[in-house]
Amino acid sequence: MTKPVSYKRHRFPHQIIAHAVWLYFRSPLSLRLVEEMLLERSIVVSYETIRRWGKKFGPEYARRLHRKPPSRNDVWHLDDVVISISGKKQWLWRAVDQDGYVLDEIVQSRRDTKAAKRLLTRLLKRQGAAPKRIITYKLPLHGSARRQVMAWVEHRSYKGQNNRAESSHVLLRRTERMMQGFRSVGGLQRFTSVFSTVRNLFVPARSNQTALSTHIHRLRAMAEWREAAGLLAWNWRGRAFC
Repeated sequence: MTKPVSYKRHRFPHQIIAHAVWLYFRSPLSLRLVEEMLLERSIVVSYETIRRWGKKFGPEYARRLHRKPPSRNDVWHLDDVVISISGKKQWLWRAVDQDGYVLDEIVQSRRDTKAAKRLLTRLLKRQGAAPKRIITYKLPLHGSARRQVMAWVEHRSYKGQNNRAESSHVLLRRTERMMQGFRSVGGLQRFTSVFSTVRNLFVPARSNQTALSTHIHRLRAMAEWREAAGLLAWNWRGRAFC
């Protein structure tokens, strides 16, 4: 059984810490805006403290959230986006499935076959099974990497087929602008791993997006988030229950 999150030696209640971390990773907000939103609720805490909470507790919460089980009928969409850190170009390589669920992402200084192969190798190890199909944009390096790692998997690279992977970058781009960029490669890698895990939890599947199903999905996501953060769940009347 996973040990509960420890909040020892923190003077703020764990409910405030968890809420601040949720705001930081769930919404495209800067640390200063999260600080301001907490202040509106008469909670006085500095943005640097929120940053430290995110660094410490974000990965802890993410490890406790359930991952979507892989399937051999999955379709992997691969894409990369360039991010400038201290004036140097870095590439965030990302893989999402047919529902837009982020499977894995890795920051690399290269944009070549070796980098694409590293992503595919990590994906295959993490998912435990190869997909039904891989979809990429038109770059020869993806085909070369796929032939080296999983030559038996179908590969498509048509224009407009990879919209799911490209769309997955939008929220991160908004957050990057709000934060005025990332300070280091390690910081970007840590942030995106938690950011995408939280996003996966709250974004409903594309197959069923009625208003009622979306509402129910988000209520369940909030319950799982509270459980991961070691909080009591709350019913619709605002009363706590175990």
